[in-house]
Amino acid sequence: MDTCRGPVETGARIFRTLNVRNDRYPKKKATDPQALVYGIRAVAEAITSGKEIDRLFIQQGLKSELFSELRKLINEREIQFQYVPFEKIDRLVGNRNHQGVAAFLSPVSFQHIEDILPSIFENGETPLILVLDRVTDVRNFGAIARTAVCAGVHAIVVPSRGAAQVNADAVKTSAGALHSIPVCREDNLKETIEYLKNSGLKIAACTEKTDTLIYNAELDGPLAIIMGSEEDGISGEYLKRADVLVKIPMSGSIASLNVSVAAGIILFEAVRKRMKNN
Repeated sequence: MDTCRGPVETGARIFRTLNVRNDRYPKKKATDPQALVYGIRAVAEAITSGKEIDRLFIQQGLKSELFSELRKLINEREIQFQYVPFEKIDRLVGNRNHQGVAAFLSPVSFQHIEDILPSIFENGETPLILVLDRVTDVRNFGAIARTAVCAGVHAIVVPSRGAAQVNADAVKTSAGALHSIPVCREDNLKETIEYLKNSGLKIAACTEKTDTLIYNAELDGPLAIIMGSEEDGISGEYLKRADVLVKIPMSGSIASLNVSVAAGIILFEAVRKRMKNN
């Protein structure tokens, strides 16, 4: 049963609008989760052109001037890789000339929030953006994406470094939601938050470092919600740029919620307030 599309009476107009918004960003033809690139130059070109690498395999003991350039690029982009025997890469690519390097590409193409936000306003909609700070667990990210689509989020913003790898596991956990919501990968999250503020969005940071409950905050206008990592929360430089700090009330001995659960709670509180005011 698709829990995203249950019948809604109160505020149905909002959900019809959100469904129209999803049509504005139709499902793109995704890269095959098993799309394979091999050869040093081909893999380097995939990386420099912005393709997300799912898995990268490098032959054990590989050394060459050309590979040194690729290795430098891998280090700069903080791409994880695995050293494997030559025979394994041979099996992956079918005995083609792979030069000891093979990579599977991510199934998602990234965008930039500057290309997304103007069209949301032009479409007469109230932006709801989700910003993730150092959420690195792949399955948490997939679950958050699924919830975000159900809540009518217009886009998910992640940093180019220190974010979950958007791979086939993330897509599977999202139940395909990652194919129907823009994921914006930004080099400077601080500047992105400032851009959202300057564009008229309220910035709400979900943190335990406040006494304001989500139920007492105004979350019904143009809004960007920041969620942080389970280990460290939201970075201080982002907290001080938020317009409002909010927290989820909790009791018991458990110190915190799973970030995907917390994201669902605050997102649907924002949805509830939008429905109430419309």
